[in-house]
Amino acid sequence: MSETPSKKAEPAYLSGLGVAVIGAVFFSGKAVVAKLLYRHGIDAVTLIALRMLLSAPVFVGVALWTWRQTPRLGAADLARIGVLGLIGYYGSSMLDFMGLEYISAGLERLILFLTPSFVLLIGFLVYRRRVLPRQWLSLACAYAGIVLVFWHDLRIGGSNVALGGLLVLAAALSYAVYLLLSGELLARVGALRLVALAMTASAIACLLQYALLRPFGSLFVQSAAVWQLSLVNALLCTVVPVFMTMIAVGRIGAGLTAQSGMIGPVSTLFLGAWLLGEPITPLQLAGTALVIGGIFLLSARRAPPAVAAAQAAGETNKAV
Repeated sequence: MSETPSKKAEPAYLSGLGVAVIGAVFFSGKAVVAKLLYRHGIDAVTLIALRMLLSAPVFVGVALWTWRQTPRLGAADLARIGVLGLIGYYGSSMLDFMGLEYISAGLERLILFLTPSFVLLIGFLVYRRRVLPRQWLSLACAYAGIVLVFWHDLRIGGSNVALGGLLVLAAALSYAVYLLLSGELLARVGALRLVALAMTASAIACLLQYALLRPFGSLFVQSAAVWQLSLVNALLCTVVPVFMTMIAVGRIGAGLTAQSGMIGPVSTLFLGAWLLGEPITPLQLAGTALVIGGIFLLSARRAPPAVAAAQAAGETNKAV
């Protein structure tokens, strides 16, 4: 079915598109906020613990609200959701925030934007799914763009850029695995309940990690600036984009919502320049254009089942 709106549905379409774009910008701002937090002397372990501490009440509340929905969840379902939360939210987010200590916000967003291509490659390598020539071209464009931006950052950032890039690449790969494994559960359990329960499991893991590595009471001894930025990170860059994306998917579909998300790397590039002083160069712009062009090629036409499922799941699970 076409996602092109009729005249009667045009207001809902336009509002859905607007919600999708704003949600993508808010979500992409996470990298910029994280870089600002690092300027106050905290590390990734503290950053993610504060993020989950402040966002967890919302997700726990939603989990309780949706608990009695059908189908009822058994112990096996809860265990599987917990494992998915550890892979897709705790593990991926931890790797992402660790990588952000070494690379620019713009490069981080571009690497994470490769997640659909990882879904395609895993489907090809593991499940022997066919990849069309157009899809190979999309991968070539996207990865060429990453190479350009990575080379740019490597020249100005030193050897730690390689470490940061690999960490964020691992985060994107971890999230791609989560998307592939969560497809059946997402359809059966529902996006809202799955996200709420998986994020709750992630929050528990993040707080336990902090308690094992640091005196837990020290988490609450932060400056006012750290608390303010952490609140922005938890609410505007985590909770709000998740629900805005769900609203957008309901109004315009997962495909158009995914394409609207292509504004994310561009908004991160300019937010990084404005708030962090990160340079914008022709090389960066060229690399960004190649990545966005490659992902557009992957999503503009009918995608293979694995990629289509991943895009639909990814657009309703944007909490990494």
